[in-house]
Amino acid sequence: MSDSPKKYKLDRSAFHARNASEHVNYGKAYKDSTWQERLRIHRYLNSIAYGYDIDNPPRMDKTAFSVRSQD
Repeated sequence: MSDSPKKYKLDRSAFHARNASEHVNYGKAYKDSTWQERLRIHRYLNSIAYGYDIDNPPRMDKTAFSVRSQD
């Protein structure tokens, strides 16, 4: 995507309650999009929400996890 994540600021405190008919109409804008396009939009919105560069996402910290046997 050509838009830079630094161009926009996400207001995490904003919330808009919707009724069922508004919720159904909301998804129609993306209905004809391919799954690849929806994934690209998702990646872009995540980069804005968590403040990282979309071309250089943070790596997962694998040291926070451990493997245990269920014996």
